[in-house]
Order: sequence, then structure tokens, then C-alpha cells
Amino acid sequence: MVKQSDRAPLLDWEEIPPPDPKQGAPPPPSSAPRKDDTPPQKSSQPNGLRTPTVNAFGSGWGTSTNATCSQPTRSLTAVVARGDGSSGRPQTVVVGQHFVPDPNVRFFAVKDQWEEKDQIVAVFVVTFDTRSGNMVEWCLPHDINLDGVEFKSMASGSHRITNDFIYFRKGCYFGLACFANMPVESELERGARMKSVGILCPSYTLLYRYMHFLENQVRHQLQCPGQYSPLEAFYEDKRAVLPPAGNGPSCLTWSVTNINRCMHAEMKITHPAGCMSQFIQFFGEQIMVLWKFVLLRKRLLIFSPPPVGVVCYRVYCCCCLANVSLPGIGVSVPELRPFFYINVADIAALQTEMSYVACTTEKIFEEKKDLYDVYIDNQNVKTHRSHLQSLLRLNASDKEKYRKLSEQRQMLLYSQEVGEDCTSNEEDLFILFFMELNNRIFQTLSEVAGSIDPTLTADHVRAMGLDPQGDRSFLVDLLEVYGFDITLVIDNPCCP
Repeated sequence: MVKQSDRAPLLDWEEIPPPDPKQGAPPPPSSAPRKDDTPPQKSSQPNGLRTPTVNAFGSGWGTSTNATCSQPTRSLTAVVARGDGSSGRPQTVVVGQHFVPDPNVRFFAVKDQWEEKDQIVAVFVVTFDTRSGNMVEWCLPHDINLDGVEFKSMASGSHRITNDFIYFRKGCYFGLACFANMPVESELERGARMKSVGILCPSYTLLYRYMHFLENQVRHQLQCPGQYSPLEAFYEDKRAVLPPAGNGPSCLTWSVTNINRCMHAEMKITHPAGCMSQFIQFFGEQIMVLWKFVLLRKRLLIFSPPPVGVVCYRVYCCCCLANVSLPGIGVSVPELRPFFYINVADIAALQTEMSYVACTTEKIFEEKKDLYDVYIDNQNVKTHRSHLQSLLRLNASDKEKYRKLSEQRQMLLYSQEVGEDCTSNEEDLFILFFMELNNRIFQTLSEVAGSIDPTLTADHVRAMGLDPQGDRSFLVDLLEVYGFDITLVIDNPCCP
């Protein structure tokens, strides 16, 4: 069981034992509420993996258009286990759509919130040495390859701040490290002691659980260097049981098409306004520009000076813009997975990536234009690709979509303030808004592609919530990236 100290603040969850294999499959969830149902925790901070449900305020789009989009009335997520007993990717079951379970996986639990088994691959302590620079001071297991972690878990420029947290990617693993900087009266340490305590996992969806633990441990390491017994006990309790493959730990692979692509990982945020709220307020209407680039699977790089923790959440929020719940959509395009924080040590890895969202504190990346398509410096979004320049301009349709999002957000905040809505939150609203927008676009494209006359007209484009002229280049790229064999007939600006 997970101890209280290992959990992030404002977190309420429990581990659920596997169902008895002798019993039948769990009955389908009832749409009617039960007396013993526990309402979801209301919080502005993400605290698990939830799928947006339609009780988020508003739908984002009217129903007066000809294009239709199937909207699930309820969605559940569950953790599945593979044949070797290792837990797989959190999977979303959309009630109301056909669901064919993968015969190679079995469910641990089916709830409104998923429960995932602990899979800590490594725990480590990184320190700054005045002679050697960043270095791994201690780790478990001792033989794991942590090359580069000393730079990922202590961002460039961190010496100017007192504390931070950093999400990053190490090969096929994801990591979370908490950094702290404490003044000391030591000439050897030049008046400052800096350390990071971090973990590696096969998935970033459970890293948030250990934020509070890592924050406590990095302070402990600063005050009592060399005392690793709490970290040793933590690792023994949480370590992953990985399938044998070669001499070192192997990567757990996920299937991205077992059910659908309607899934997002939810992450704890320390910002009092919440992850999505901060993201919306920071970028404003520019969100619509980011949405197009993300949907087109471009390479997005976000620059910001330290602290980098909140910027890692901007990476996460960008990835949430591309959620689609329609089966089969996006199977042939590169999977959009967050890289989170990167530094110069990641240059070789980025050269092979076709699609990513990442952040950095190193300004030198701006000059390496072959590594990215879109560069984001604070609220300034720019691209050096000439064919993408038109996507930087907001059109009337973009502004209208953002207006609807803002209206729904204000209505939700008001309903929460007067106590009418105690279940919905801004994250569900935000993700559902863009999921419905994406669903509508791909539903229309699928219907046109499957029709006798696969021709996309200006009326189709308006039905998708797009501008026939302003979004033409976006649509051309979208059809190419997703492989739709459709003729576009919106070339003449004089056409209505």
C-alpha cells in the first residue's frame, strides 16, 4: 500500500485489488447515480487520469450543422494488465460506442478513475559539484544506465532559483525530479548546496503521485547528505517488475489502438489556478494556433528560463489539444508524446523525432532550426517553415472558437462559485472542448471520404467550425497528414 508521505497533496485515491477471476466480468455502469457513489474530488489540481465526461459545462458546438459527431454519454478508464502480469497503459472505455477488448489484456479495476500499479524503474540523487558539475551521487538499482539524467533533473540556470520540479524523458522512460538550492556556510560548496531527487517510470501518468515525497526527500538530502535509507525503502516498495530482456531493464510497450485514442494523462500542478486555467490565461487566443500545429503533428519547442516545472505543464496541455475519441483516427500518424524538459544532450534523440512537444531553458536551441518546426518563446509563437506561416494568423473562426471556450469557462467558474456545480472542473471542460472540436472535424472528413463524391465543400468546412479561406492551408496539410483522399473545392475566394 502507498503511504501518506508518498502521495501528492490534495490527492484522494485508493488501490483496488484485482477482481476474482472466478467471478464474471463487472456489470456495465449504471447511468443512474447510486447512494453509495462517491462524488469525484473537486480540485483545481489534476490528480489522476480522468477522461472528460459530458457533465463538463457546455458542449462547445451547436447542433444546427449537417455534420454529426457521436458523443459518449459516459466514459470510464481502467488499468489493464498484459499477459506477463505487468500493467499496461491506462485505457479509456467509452460507454455508448462499441468496445472490443484486447484479448491480451485483463482489467484490474473499472472505475471513474483508473488505478495503476506502481512501476518505479529507478530512484536517484543528483548533486552539483563545484569541480565536476552535475553528477549522479547515488541511485538504485546500481547498474541502471542513467547517462544524462544529471542534466535532465537539474535544469540549466537552476542555480538562480531555490526550488523547482522537472518532468523529462530518458529513452523509453519518463522521469520526475525535484530540485532544491540551499545556502550553506562552506567555501568548498561556494555558499550553495544544490541537489535533485528523482525517479524513472515507464509512464508519466503516475509520476505525480510522488511529487510530495520527492520534495521532502530533496530537502532531507540537503540537510542530511548521504542518508539514503528512506529512498532505499521507497524503491524496494515501489520498484517495477519488468519482463526480462537482455541484461538491462526493458521498456514496457503500449498499444495505442486497443480501444481508442481518447485518453490523457493528468498531472499535479502547484499553480493555484490549475493547470489548464494557467495555460489558457497565459496563451489566450494563441491556443488556437498551437492547436493546429499539434493536430498536424509538428515538432513544438517551448523556451523559458527557470523554473521549468510550470513549463512542463504547458507541454502537457499542448498534447491535450490533440485528443480524438473516434476509433481509427490517427493510427497512421506519429504518436504525440511529450518530451517535457530537454537540453543539449537530447539533440541526437530529437533529430529522429517526427513529432514532439518539449521545453527547454537553453536559448541555443533557437538556432538549431532543423530540430523543430515551431518555436515558442513565452507567448510568442513562430515558425521558420514558410508553408506554416499562414497558420500563425488567427482568423474569424479561430477567434469565435476561443470566445466559446472562454464563455464556457466563465459559466463553469460562476456555477462553481454559487455552488451549483461541484463535479466539473476546468481541465475536463478544456479537454472536452478540443476533443469535440477534433471529433467533429474528423467525423466530417470520414463521412466525406466514404461518400460517393469525396469532395470537401465550403459548407463542410463551416460545419467543422473552420474558415473555408483562412483554414485552407491547414486543411490541405490535415488531409495529407491523416491520409484522407478528398478533393478540396474551396479555392475561389468569391465563393460563399
